[in-house]
Amino acid sequence: MSTYQVTHLKTGEQVTRPGALLNPHLKPAGKERHEVDPSVEAYHAQLPHYGSTTLHSLPFVAHELGFAYVFLKDESTRFGLPSFKILGASWAVHRALCFRLGLDASATTLEKVKQALVSPKAADIRLVTCTEGNWGRAVSRMAKYYAIPATIYVPGFMNEYTRSLIRGEGADVKVLEDGSYDDTIAAVQHDTKTHPEALMVMDTSWPGYTEIPGWVTEGYSTLMTEVDRQVSAQTNGASLPVLAVASVGVGSWAHSVVSHYHTSSPGHASNKIVTVESIAAACLKESLHCGDVTPVRTGDTIMNGMNCGTPSTIAWPVLRDGVYAAVTVNDQESHGCVQELQALGANAGPCGAATLAALRKVCNEQMIGKEERKSMCVVLFSTEGRREYDVPT
Repeated sequence: MSTYQVTHLKTGEQVTRPGALLNPHLKPAGKERHEVDPSVEAYHAQLPHYGSTTLHSLPFVAHELGFAYVFLKDESTRFGLPSFKILGASWAVHRALCFRLGLDASATTLEKVKQALVSPKAADIRLVTCTEGNWGRAVSRMAKYYAIPATIYVPGFMNEYTRSLIRGEGADVKVLEDGSYDDTIAAVQHDTKTHPEALMVMDTSWPGYTEIPGWVTEGYSTLMTEVDRQVSAQTNGASLPVLAVASVGVGSWAHSVVSHYHTSSPGHASNKIVTVESIAAACLKESLHCGDVTPVRTGDTIMNGMNCGTPSTIAWPVLRDGVYAAVTVNDQESHGCVQELQALGANAGPCGAATLAALRKVCNEQMIGKEERKSMCVVLFSTEGRREYDVPT
């Protein structure tokens, strides 16, 4: 098995890790079904460009690896943006604005919030967040819908193309030239503490800041229920255990995937969730090795949306207990799968294509046996569409 080196942020300790890990902390799936709030999807239906994204069937990959089905959920066209992040951002912004304005989020439409924001009684509100990619653009898009300003802090490694996309949504982009993603979190915290109009909307959490990140995770439930309907339609209603493969940055998205598949499928204790991270920022996998949240030093990667050094505190216990295996991939593996999926007609960027690379690694390492694969349905979550990046050599 391939290996990589990781450096602990707090101590500077450097360790060598294998490319894949069977989670030693995995617990049996819970018996209680994970309940989905129907008001989330009802809210999303009000947004411009609402509609389901494509679920691609990949029969050649299924045959190659010995699965009953392999599907790829293509999030390259979600609400007119090339990433799924708008699902979590929109619901979190809606809930946060309703809370600030004293409105009932489940009974308040997007238009009613817009009306309340221009009321003489409404104080000025400015959305503030940080991003390594698509999250910042999604929050900026929501600020544009609500006609309020947004400030987005970004790390220096973000390329100018991505910065320009966020600016194109009307946001004020503040670049920390020598800063990491964790440094941008500190900048957002400072901005929020020193400016009363600032409303912090983050998809990661820490002690004392958990409610809004929880709403982000809730927002992704629309995608999960959508996938359930599409898989059922394409398998003629077959009831098969699912192998879900999800990318990890801070873990809020994987939190939603684990909550859905590890607790919401009665009779399917054989569902499995595999996470994938870049070797440049494998904070979840390192935390699983160490048994607790372990921040790591990050490096450069084409998988910008996964370039985070610290797992979300509310996501951590769910991922610790529910992830079957944690896998890392390098830029060459991710880029190779971008090209492969392109040839198959699927629009996937490096973060999305990383799921296919992880699936192959799990199979090559025999983490799931050949007999078990024959009755499994794989769902690869491709969280972003193709974008510009420096091709790895």
